[in-house]
Amino acid sequence: MTDQQTPAAAPTDRRGAVSTLPDGRQRLEFRRSWPDGPDEVWAALTGPDRLPRWIGTYEGERAPGGRGSFTMTHESEPASEEVTIVECDPPCRLVVEWVQAGAEAWRVELDLTVESGRTTLHFVQVFPAGTDVSDFALGWHWYLDKFDAEVGGRPPPAEWDAFLAATGPDYGRAPEA
Repeated sequence: MTDQQTPAAAPTDRRGAVSTLPDGRQRLEFRRSWPDGPDEVWAALTGPDRLPRWIGTYEGERAPGGRGSFTMTHESEPASEEVTIVECDPPCRLVVEWVQAGAEAWRVELDLTVESGRTTLHFVQVFPAGTDVSDFALGWHWYLDKFDAEVGGRPPPAEWDAFLAATGPDYGRAPEA
């Protein structure tokens, strides 16, 4: 963390936390942990056979500077987007950036550390100033719950509409009528 930020509540065991950086950008952070070692969590996070089970597919070079096509296959309308692997230090750190049509590029930082015998995933994404992060936080929460099911062998989260109804209020989003 090189940016200084205003104090905010730490992410809970499931919910993400949003804080405001000094320049006004919004920082979304999640933490999740498992008893598995970092190699096992890394394999679930990046493995071509496991990635589709929780988020999508990646076709391209799997190394720093590598470019490829990433498709979030669990979206209602999956679309491939150009992705660059900014950093890749298995099994500790992955930084990915992809272009969003008509928007600033997304940069997601994923760090794995071992804390008290558990592997902890620290997820961070920073958004432009003034961005309403609620929908992004909900989406990443759902995907991280899917990832948790992949790593921990637990049932996946409910389908999106049921998940939104149950979890949306935690992020200030009322259930849709």
